[in-house]
Amino acid sequence: MGEVRAAADAGVNLPALRSHNTALVLDLLRRAGGAGISRLELAERTGLTPQAVSKITGRLRDAGLAAEAGRRASTGGKPRTVLRLVPEAGHAVGVHLDRDALRLVLVNLAGTVVGERYTDVDLGAGAEAVVAAVAGEVEALVDGWARGGGGRSGTDADADAVAAGPGADAARPGTDAMAARHGADAVTAGPGADAVVAGPGADADVSGRTGWTPVNSPTVWDRSTPSRRTDPAPEAAPPTYPAPPPGATAGSPLPPPGVAAGPPAQAPGATPAPPTAATPFPPPPLLGVGVALPGPLDHTRGVLHRVTGFAEWDGFPLRDALGERLGVPVAVDKDTNAAALGLAVAGERGSFAYLHLGTGLGAGLVIDGVVRRGARTAAGEFGHQVVQLDGPPCDCGDRGCVEALCLTAVSRGDLAEAARVLGIAAGNLVALLDIDLVLLGGRTVTGAPEMFLRGVGAVLDERARRAGEPPVPVRTVPGDIAEGAAQLVLAPLFGRADA
Repeated sequence: MGEVRAAADAGVNLPALRSHNTALVLDLLRRAGGAGISRLELAERTGLTPQAVSKITGRLRDAGLAAEAGRRASTGGKPRTVLRLVPEAGHAVGVHLDRDALRLVLVNLAGTVVGERYTDVDLGAGAEAVVAAVAGEVEALVDGWARGGGGRSGTDADADAVAAGPGADAARPGTDAMAARHGADAVTAGPGADAVVAGPGADADVSGRTGWTPVNSPTVWDRSTPSRRTDPAPEAAPPTYPAPPPGATAGSPLPPPGVAAGPPAQAPGATPAPPTAATPFPPPPLLGVGVALPGPLDHTRGVLHRVTGFAEWDGFPLRDALGERLGVPVAVDKDTNAAALGLAVAGERGSFAYLHLGTGLGAGLVIDGVVRRGARTAAGEFGHQVVQLDGPPCDCGDRGCVEALCLTAVSRGDLAEAARVLGIAAGNLVALLDIDLVLLGGRTVTGAPEMFLRGVGAVLDERARRAGEPPVPVRTVPGDIAEGAAQLVLAPLFGRADA
């Protein structure tokens, strides 16, 4: 796993950045976006002294995490220098491992998806086969970025081979070959790592390459409304990176050994040329991999319990097994928790429940802005509340669970009944936790969003009417679990481990 391990060994020194003050500054830089924020504003908003802010931003600039974004007029004195986060200075891979499918995204520090892969997988194929499949897809995602190609789609034969089962290990690319292609020193480890930079053209035109969601594709999904597309926002000017070491050209990437240097720096406003085999992107500085999958599981130890329908996973140390294979830090959480974290980091406020109906049913709970997992990561096992004592059997061993009732209704095509049952369970949750908002997601919901909005909303409205209270609003959201899984790695860097 050469290139992934190299990027991990060289990634941003997380312990050096975990101080509270640095996290505050980083988060403000992230939220400021491309417009940036001045040191004076950082001092005012954090309560730190200007001297402390200067030291922190100096270290962030030395590490390649922050850069100047121009100057802003001031009310007196010289114009203020504005700083911004360098999104390409660090990346995380988010993995959504569902019972029958695997989706991976490569996300930069700003939370933007810069690469994506997807394939079928069988969670019942056994731990070794599934871990091999996940590792192979992570490897291919990072390798695809480095080569500028974007990797394979989920329909490619080699992707199917990786996901097929026990023989998956054979399909993994050779470690030595990948290490030679990307170099063992793609980025430099330790605090103040001046080489933690991304190549120019991180937003270059890579549309049309199979399996990728390029940041500047002609259309992008409007994440507030799953069924609508909008034109993308104008691209920001190419970032300015820290000064390279002697012998390198200012403004160009630092090529890892064995990899050709990137194209020459282009004039401001020019469209970067797409990468080629001769001018690949450097491997992205990889901070780690976040994996989200159905529970129950132990988030703290990264150990799975009796995943509903797949009891053979009970006790499997997924975090350690995948971390050992990839050579990067790995975080593991329930799919619904990851989705809730992603929503909170993206700006969803207050107390809300994210209800996910797909191959199963679960909930991610955010109370007062914090993801609530419970003492044993058992909070949000929403699908296994019993609402019908003599109901159909559930894979968990009980009868009449909400999940069993919903999935049974879905299997016979009665989505209205599935929505009604989901609404009853959502009403129980609202009454129990007094939450402000119910968010619906998952492949079943996104296949018929209006049906579920009406069904769940009707039950909640009736409950509110009887109680003489205003109804709790219900919305559908994309529920991007892979993106949320990436935040398991990225959010702690900004002091938002639980949002």
